[in-house]
Amino acid sequence: MTTPRHRRQGSRRDPAIDAAVLAATRTLLVERGYAATTIDLIAATAGVSRPALYRRWSSKAQLVHEAVFPDLGPEPPKDDFEAEIARLCTGAIRMYRDPAVREAIPGLLADLRADRKQRQVISDRLEAAARSQLAAKVDDAAARGVARRGISADTLMDMIAGGAWYAVCVRHVKNTDRAAKELTDLVLHGVLSK
Repeated sequence: MTTPRHRRQGSRRDPAIDAAVLAATRTLLVERGYAATTIDLIAATAGVSRPALYRRWSSKAQLVHEAVFPDLGPEPPKDDFEAEIARLCTGAIRMYRDPAVREAIPGLLADLRADRKQRQVISDRLEAAARSQLAAKVDDAAARGVARRGISADTLMDMIAGGAWYAVCVRHVKNTDRAAKELTDLVLHGVLSK
């Protein structure tokens, strides 16, 4: 007679711990800034152990990135190219308006510049998917004659993200709806009158 073998399945992640840690991270970023938001402080604020954090996130940068950029956004991509550009511009303005994002960006940039491997992990998490989705939209729009051929989706994404970041984080625009419309118009129509 054979004895049944029990398969060990390792510990499962508790979504309540994840949620507590991500919420604590966002709160601490706004209250204390990136540099003062340490792994130890996040763990204490969330009421979890330091090892529990490191089982989930390999670094502070990875944890902060997930806390401030949880996903690609609540709205699915639009089928219409112009509507998709408007969605991206509006989403970028809203994202940079978030106080936790504004506090996280400078520190994240510094940490990621110093750690190429971590930069790749974080890029693969969201940015690669967003750029890939946009590239497919640009190619489709060019094939249908809606957009010029040869447009680089990477440059387009850089233009949207950079324009939104500068407007919100450097110029501190107050009317973000107008800023999103102006950015959308500029991306879609350029500056030359033809």
